[in-house]
Amino acid sequence: MDIIRTKADLRKRVNSWRSTGETVALTPTMGAIHEGHLSLVRLGLERADRCVGTIFINPRQFGPNEDFATYPRDEDGDFAKFAAAGCSAVYAPAPEEIYGSGYKTEVVVREISDVMEGASRPGFFTGVATVVSKLLIQAMPDIAIFGEKDFQQLAVIRTMARDLDLPMEILGAPTVRKADGLALSSRNAYLSADERRIAPALYAAMVAAAATVRNGTAPDVAAAQAREAALAAGFQEVDYIDIRDQDSFIPAIAPGENLRIFAAARLGTCRLIDNLGI
Repeated sequence: MDIIRTKADLRKRVNSWRSTGETVALTPTMGAIHEGHLSLVRLGLERADRCVGTIFINPRQFGPNEDFATYPRDEDGDFAKFAAAGCSAVYAPAPEEIYGSGYKTEVVVREISDVMEGASRPGFFTGVATVVSKLLIQAMPDIAIFGEKDFQQLAVIRTMARDLDLPMEILGAPTVRKADGLALSSRNAYLSADERRIAPALYAAMVAAAATVRNGTAPDVAAAQAREAALAAGFQEVDYIDIRDQDSFIPAIAPGENLRIFAAARLGTCRLIDNLGI
């Protein structure tokens, strides 16, 4: 497996594969690799001849009071996991390779970036859309794969790629969960043992809310019940639990098709996000 540090070397490697007719999948990550990330690699290798993983902790998607400095880092361990999963290369650039001196450009995806995560974390999706657009342009893969755990982020990236005419497929991969329902996340490492026992209650509240909506309960009532259940289970704060149309992200008024429940809640120093189709 090649470890690549510059965009010039990345392009050279991808072009060498392309010259022999091979297709390329890209799996962008911020490192702290877990089974959820590796499921993206496996899907990439089902759909393409080569898979490139990326590791870049993007400073532009962290707010001033967020965890950039303490975000989990284990580059050597991440390289080993990517290699074992079958990656042909990992692109791990330094910040100055992505944002050179005098960098001034941002990519803004309007409307769908303004709610839920966008409202809770101003500037987050601008940081995401900017860095992902750069990674896609630098690599020019045939396919780029992102987890559905960050469903709103996936929608933002799909919209960005469509609007900028980027010539690759953006593919969503199913959320990977522990046996008790907790969605895999690098930030789960922040949970204490007691908090880890409480954490699956967020998913349980979402499952219950989804079931009541399918049985005819109004979405706003079901979402309120899920918020109460999460707080009763021990979450200190619920940023949001919303039921929305999964394409437009408009709040659902009545039970129907194409709905999804979205959640973000705080447990100790960890902020958990999740979503579930209804």
